[in-house]
Amino acid sequence: MTAALGVRSWECVVIGGGVRKPEDQLELFEQVINLVRRHAPDAAIAFNSNPTDTFEAAARWIELPGDGLA
Repeated sequence: MTAALGVRSWECVVIGGGVRKPEDQLELFEQVINLVRRHAPDAAIAFNSNPTDTFEAAARWIELPGDGLA
């Protein structure tokens, strides 16, 4: 994960349920959040509900091409 975060700058990092659940994975969840904060400090952090809404989760936090051009 550290290598992937260091490849380029990221606008948003989406963290999926496999890291957030089950509750006994709390330490893993904390590690992931802190790695994102350390290695992509300018990135927003988003959470998806399932793999099919990953794009929507990221889109809540990033400006998409064409946004604001009414």
